[in-house]
Amino acid sequence: MKRTKVIDALKRTDFGSNITVMGWVRSKRGSKGIFFIALNDGSTIKNIQIVGEDQNFDEAMVKLITTGACIKVNGVLVESPAAGQASEVQAKEIEVLGTCDSTYPMQKKGQSFEYMRQHAHMRLRTNTFGAVMRIRHNMAMAIHTYFHEHGFFYFHTPLITASDCEGAGNMFQVTTKNLYDLKKDEQGKIIYDDDFFGEQTSLTVSGQLEGELGATALGAIYTFGPTFRAENSNTPRHLAEFWMIEPEVAFLDQEELMDLEEDFIKYCVRWALDHCQDDLAFLNQMIDKTLIERLQGVLKEEFVRLTYTEGINILQEAIKNGHKFEFPCQWGDDLASEHERYLVEEHFKKPVIMTDYPAAIKSFYMKQNTPVTVPEGSPEGSVGYRGCVAPGPTMQGTDVLFPSIGEIIGGSVREESLDKLQAEIQHRHMDTTHLEWYIDTRRWGTCPHAGFGLGFERLILFVTGMQNIRDVIPFPRTPKNAAF
Repeated sequence: MKRTKVIDALKRTDFGSNITVMGWVRSKRGSKGIFFIALNDGSTIKNIQIVGEDQNFDEAMVKLITTGACIKVNGVLVESPAAGQASEVQAKEIEVLGTCDSTYPMQKKGQSFEYMRQHAHMRLRTNTFGAVMRIRHNMAMAIHTYFHEHGFFYFHTPLITASDCEGAGNMFQVTTKNLYDLKKDEQGKIIYDDDFFGEQTSLTVSGQLEGELGATALGAIYTFGPTFRAENSNTPRHLAEFWMIEPEVAFLDQEELMDLEEDFIKYCVRWALDHCQDDLAFLNQMIDKTLIERLQGVLKEEFVRLTYTEGINILQEAIKNGHKFEFPCQWGDDLASEHERYLVEEHFKKPVIMTDYPAAIKSFYMKQNTPVTVPEGSPEGSVGYRGCVAPGPTMQGTDVLFPSIGEIIGGSVREESLDKLQAEIQHRHMDTTHLEWYIDTRRWGTCPHAGFGLGFERLILFVTGMQNIRDVIPFPRTPKNAAF
């Protein structure tokens, strides 16, 4: 008989029909010659109950039905007398496909997330991680659907690259060279002419630069793939390998970019609420009792649009009124998560899109705001915006800040002027050896364009209510950890 998935079996009302289900045992209990099995196959957070009479089954076989064991059940679908479930299966035949003894690390008892990370290959069978992974799948579907419906083209950018998009140098090198016998020049620098690509290459930190090429040819593209950062950051918000969504759009200005960011992330949240109700209900009960309320709140509110300078003024006013931050927040500082979350969770109580960051803390490719006339006595080089004076040049960045997360999207208008882009590169003393192809987009047919990057795992953190980014990816890659 063809197998029926648990998610489909629970929807059926043709009681009296024969049915075959397979899955893993969540629990087994017995009472007065009858045993009850909670069976789950991963298709849903819900289990289907299997009911068997002891007299109909071999005692030795029944003993093999333990937590974690894999079984096949042929039986009859019947209406369940128990509360909270519409149907159950009266077992006629049970076959143990895979036994599971008491050493199984995911026994039916409360285990910490830290413990489960040590058994990441088995934690996927738990209710929590099953819910998280199904939501992760749905968010991927939401992303592809949104961009397809809005006329974007899915654009594949290389994982191996010779350029450093962010300029930070925190990249994993790719080589076929014998690391114990490296050929070097007179200055002690490694010679790569005999390496596979003939030059130094690394795993990408971002597909943005190549994505800009796509946007200047196809109009609107998005990338969605793994990226890599060799940062020694052991925090709940950082991974060495993570997934990024990076749309790039020609002929888009700053206001339109913010509209895109807000519309896109609201679409993803709405998709989760519409397609992941059972999993969200479980996580809302077990992980974060404000989860669904917070997701619904994102849809109800228009995001605040706030300049960095205005944000700094609010934070400094909070300090004057007695609020204590761990890190300083003077104009020119890169805001910490605690600053971002204060603005979102305490001051505005809604998501914020922060704009116009100091040029010194943002990347070379961002478009710089044009200095305007400011009140007499203001610092030289200031930019006036909404009556708020910034004491230095600012870039047209557009970062989205979310409750519980802080920055979830980093975006900007890109500098389309060849002269200005080259001047910024020169100002930062950047090596253009591997950037000439990128600069060519400004030489020939340059156009206004903008884009953003969304860390997929940070989106999953927000949508699931989980607290550690290592718990929203199947196999986390972090410093000193590349297991599985």
